[in-house]
Amino acid sequence: MQSSPPAEKQKVLVTGGTGFLGAWVIRQLVMDGYIVRAIKRENSSLPFFIESNILQEVEWVEGDILDPGSLFDAMEGMDAVIHSAAVVSFHSSDRSRMYSANVSGTANVVNLALETGVRRVVHVSSVAALGRTRQGDVVDETKAWTDSGVNTHYAISKHKAEMEMWRGMAEGLEGVILNPSTILGYGNWKNSSCAIFKNVYDEFPWYTNGINGFVYVEDVARAAVALLESDITMERFIVNGDNWSFRQLLDTIATGFGKRKPYREASPLMGQVAWRLEKLKSMFTGKSPLLSRESAKVAQSKTRFDNRKLLQTIPDFHYTPLDQAILASCRRYLQQHS
Repeated sequence: MQSSPPAEKQKVLVTGGTGFLGAWVIRQLVMDGYIVRAIKRENSSLPFFIESNILQEVEWVEGDILDPGSLFDAMEGMDAVIHSAAVVSFHSSDRSRMYSANVSGTANVVNLALETGVRRVVHVSSVAALGRTRQGDVVDETKAWTDSGVNTHYAISKHKAEMEMWRGMAEGLEGVILNPSTILGYGNWKNSSCAIFKNVYDEFPWYTNGINGFVYVEDVARAAVALLESDITMERFIVNGDNWSFRQLLDTIATGFGKRKPYREASPLMGQVAWRLEKLKSMFTGKSPLLSRESAKVAQSKTRFDNRKLLQTIPDFHYTPLDQAILASCRRYLQQHS
């Protein structure tokens, strides 16, 4: 660990620091020598999957991006913000909370960054905010959002959140937008995209032949910090390691765990049946369903994402091969849960 922080943007505030990506962003910042402050809600736990000596370097402040007062206090004296706080859900029961956190929360971050004189904001969005395609086209940073039945409510909320960031940059805020694809890695496998690992570990039998972009969480954290250090502004960057079928992803995770690979193909029709059965089961168990109407739709879609812009902009940056990232993550999950 460096003994002194970088010469510029020494003090960085991270929102969503107890979440999956935010925790890895914090780790990267601390390892690179930044002075880090992170917002933590009163009932949130520190991320157990990050080393304790890293977490001890962080100034944790209680607050919420939906509480302008606490957010103002957290931003005072900061040089930059990495805004990674968001709700990711495909369940209708979370919809109101998701729109509030993703749209109103981002508006608060933008407004208070302008008010407190924060020099730079890195806004973590999602490739979902670019919109999916029906025909399996390749999506790059030039794609314009279009309203479509293919888009999930999560995608809509992230698109609206981006509009707040673009507004802030038009008003003089320096910053960039990151659009990661589905993020994979070691974290709390009861939450977020980490649940993919738990489903495979539990030998969930179904797979689809949909295609999606996937990226290692540590690569996204490195990209966020690299763009924090740049002077690029009013640009967006797709962060995507590779485009894989869901079957290839699930098979690779199963291999990493030494588990049986998914062996039942969920056709589009079967997917429609499955999410309805999951919803019915959840009514009796009280547990969140493994599938929803929206997640079944995403699992069948075929969308590829072009990652060249980031590689051309930051020549030293590289992506970890997905098979290596997955196997490394599986080893850590096995160490924790075996």
